[in-house]
Amino acid sequence: MNIPFLIFNSQALNHLIRLSKIIKFAIMGSTKTNNDNQGVELIVTRTEEPTLVQPYEKTEKGLYFLSNLDQNIAVIVRTIYCFKSEEKGNETAAEVIKDALSKVLVHYYPAAGRLTLSPEGKLIVDCTDEGAVFVEAEANCNIKDIGDHTKPDPVTLGKLVYDIPGAKNILEIPPLVVQVTKFKCGGFVLGLGMNHNLFDGIAAMEFINSWSRIARGLPLKQPPFLDRTLLKARNPPIVEFPHDEFLEIDDISNTADLYKEELSYKSFCFSPEDLENLKAQAIIEGPMSSCTTFEALSAFVWKARTESLKMKPEQKTKLLFAVDGRAKFNPPLPEAYSGNGIVLTNAICTAGEQIENPLSFTVKLVHDAVKMITDSYMRSAIDYFEVTRARPSLSSTLLITTWSKLSFHANDFGWGEPVMSGPVALPEKEVILFLSHGEQRKSVNVLLGLPVSAMKTFEELMKRV
Repeated sequence: MNIPFLIFNSQALNHLIRLSKIIKFAIMGSTKTNNDNQGVELIVTRTEEPTLVQPYEKTEKGLYFLSNLDQNIAVIVRTIYCFKSEEKGNETAAEVIKDALSKVLVHYYPAAGRLTLSPEGKLIVDCTDEGAVFVEAEANCNIKDIGDHTKPDPVTLGKLVYDIPGAKNILEIPPLVVQVTKFKCGGFVLGLGMNHNLFDGIAAMEFINSWSRIARGLPLKQPPFLDRTLLKARNPPIVEFPHDEFLEIDDISNTADLYKEELSYKSFCFSPEDLENLKAQAIIEGPMSSCTTFEALSAFVWKARTESLKMKPEQKTKLLFAVDGRAKFNPPLPEAYSGNGIVLTNAICTAGEQIENPLSFTVKLVHDAVKMITDSYMRSAIDYFEVTRARPSLSSTLLITTWSKLSFHANDFGWGEPVMSGPVALPEKEVILFLSHGEQRKSVNVLLGLPVSAMKTFEELMKRV
């Protein structure tokens, strides 16, 4: 049953207020942006009123448990997938995708429910079978006319994902919102708003892949594993480690004032050769004889951002990033686990330490943060949330989200693989996104937003690869 708003405790209400602030950014994007897109103005017209797509068959009803890992990232992730086939037009696109959606929701029935709060003030899904929101629309131009897709553009690309009118917080937004927009060239864009509480990146890709297979008349590769009680907190909770991912750091450098400037969104492409050069730089004068691409690139970007924001030497700066814990749990999570299997880890140092030392100093911090993720640490993080209800703090923090290993490009609904896919907007100003790029997906695009003055410095530092 739904939990009436009138009986929310103060902790739950504060939780909703925090979610509202997050979701406002996720829906609207920054109000002051500089995107460099040079395409025509995109005008999208909805051709029908939004409808609800329910599961094709009856599914389980009742309250569906979300683990403490699911609680951590309460945002709507908006992505687009652009399709253009030489063999077929877009006339049946909405019908095919809508029909397949009703069938895939039988397997992923929580996505047809609604988010609510449990009596303990935690997020939970009420499996009502109300359905996913589905919208059909038309655009005034060709897909290629909408400009540079290589960076988030909440103003232009945001028109391709439907926003729930009047939604004040994440509880008022269905977990799955779908928009199919037909373009004059015969192509179309599938725009999705997916609730991160239900899907991390890996689970989302599995869902979309299953959906696309059904659209092509194929069976699922394997049904999703929906039981999230595998990640219940221990009773009693056991917090064995410090969890600085939740640490609030004072902004003694007043970077908040800098962020009052216009924000500039940029994309920086690192070729395989660039990445190899970076890995070579990353071990100079350091204790490590080798490092991963992620460690080198993360350290390089973190250090450059610290310098670009002109942080004071004594300013603490934190790096947050997610590690896929599926194989690191003991026993490992089932292969088709359809929930958040990611765990946040962190590294902290002062800006002075970072700037004055060679890149290898920061690389070692990132390396140690990766190694920190063990079954014991992840169970401790789950229990920490159970005890504190704390959420990771982004004060004086960089959060790196890695989508470079996610198969955005591999989803074929019958019109071939997408000619382009990616995010509509970054969920927060502290977020940097890594995306795979190029025909063989061996390059990495780094997407971020910074105040205009800081972005100028960041661009110069990127030339040091």
